Amino acid sequence: MSVTAVADAGPLIHLAEIGSIDLLDVLGRLYVPDTVYKEIADGGIPAGMAGLSYERVSSDRVGDDESLDAGEAAALAVAINRDAVLLTDDMAARDAADDAGVDVHGSIGVIALAYARGRLERDEAAERMRRLQHETSLYVSQAVVERGIEMLDS
Repeated sequence: MSVTAVADAGPLIHLAEIGSIDLLDVLGRLYVPDTVYKEIADGGIPAGMAGLSYERVSSDRVGDDESLDAGEAAALAVAINRDAVLLTDDMAARDAADDAGVDVHGSIGVIALAYARGRLERDEAAERMRRLQHETSLYVSQAVVERGIEMLDS
């Protein structure tokens, strides 16, 4: 089954921080809004992004949710307009996606999908999830990491 997704900056950055941005290739199609691309370019394009297959797209902001930054709002707008999964590690963006009826996954979900698609062995997927917690700028609780690891066994 092919997955169409749109990425917020978080998963692009966090997966790159553990050398796993290439796992996004398990998606059928990946959109990166121009606003998100500009956000990550300001901090330096993540290593490995040049080899990633994605399409840059423009978007119109949807709604007036002030809890979202411009990139999150753009990514959500693209997800709504293209009936795509939103990839974000931001809780406010997750909540807004849920409110809009948009499926949402984060970096841990990308790793779980890579495992499900045979790109990673179970132990390697679990280790990458743990590395997200300890080696990246992402704040993720131990409980969330453990739930992600449990997903590998179901």
